[in-house]
Amino acid sequence: MNTSELDWFKSSYSSAQGDDCVEVAVSEEAVHVRDSKDAMRTPLATGRDGWLRFLDFVAEA
Repeated sequence: MNTSELDWFKSSYSSAQGDDCVEVAVSEEAVHVRDSKDAMRTPLATGRDGWLRFLDFVAEA
């Protein structure tokens, strides 16, 4: 899949400058995560179940 065609969005907690952000895009197959400073690098992809477990973990931290 060409991830450059996905709709990427930044965290609502990102800084006003927008240069230190994690970006996320959702596709039929996976949830994709990338560093906004290096958008050309291949993003991390995980299944939706893995993404939900990650969100649960972060919410508890």
